[in-house]
Amino acid sequence: MATRRALHFVFKVGNRFQTARFFRDVLGMKILRHEEFEEGCKATCNGPYDGKWSKTMVGFGPEDDHFVAELTYNYGIGHYKLGNDFMGITLASSQAVSNARKLEWPLNEVTEGVFEIKAPGGYKFYLQNHNPPQSDSILKVTLAVSDLKKSLNYWSNLLGMKIYEKSEEKQRALLGYADNQCKLELQGIKGRIDHAAAFGRIAFSCPEKELLDLEDLMKRENQKILTPLVSLDTPGKATVQVVILADPDGHEICFVGDEAFRELSKMDPEGGKLLDDAMAADKSDEWFARHKKSKASG
Repeated sequence: MATRRALHFVFKVGNRFQTARFFRDVLGMKILRHEEFEEGCKATCNGPYDGKWSKTMVGFGPEDDHFVAELTYNYGIGHYKLGNDFMGITLASSQAVSNARKLEWPLNEVTEGVFEIKAPGGYKFYLQNHNPPQSDSILKVTLAVSDLKKSLNYWSNLLGMKIYEKSEEKQRALLGYADNQCKLELQGIKGRIDHAAAFGRIAFSCPEKELLDLEDLMKRENQKILTPLVSLDTPGKATVQVVILADPDGHEICFVGDEAFRELSKMDPEGGKLLDDAMAADKSDEWFARHKKSKASG
């Protein structure tokens, strides 16, 4: 499955201004592209909502060879309840640690040289205080699972991921599609996996011709398909085909046709400005309301 690659994790965000500040100024990521949509997504990319929404891709480098974050904002939704399903993203960046200290963003050293930090909305990140590898600063995404053996069968045997590490004692496993890609860490926990209302999703790409075969495989194996093969349009950009799956614990997984996605995901040098303009125009943004209030009182 060397032709498959890890793409991004989808976060639903309620405060675009503070979230953009965290990813840009604290983590040091760049705005890669920003897109606005007037209606909900056919593949529920923005969750179970039908109204206006936006998508902002942020990362340390181009989507062609970096794992990035997708920040999804539903206009008028200011908060999402988090569950226990998403356990964090680990990245290597001494600069991010330095940025957090400089900006007085709360850091908690969980082990020597590894700091826990929370994005607006409560999403956890783990910062390793050393220089990033040449391939990518983002090392792994950690998801909670209720039955490690069952999850390994799904992710490895059905989705074709290679198992890099496995510990029955610690109830954890590390998987991936290639040595130089962001890895998926599965961490077994006791009890049920609760997704609450954040609607997180991890995305991968594969050759477009494999999408229908992947869907057929899941049908034969009686696995859950959230969205059968569908084409998604982005105004002024490439149309991509996707299949949305759910693993045994209900973690949402998007597989997208690689060829069209590489065209869609080209970095837009105007992405940062498009986001800033959208935030300034959105009267519901906390920053805009606070700025307006301070001007009135002055």
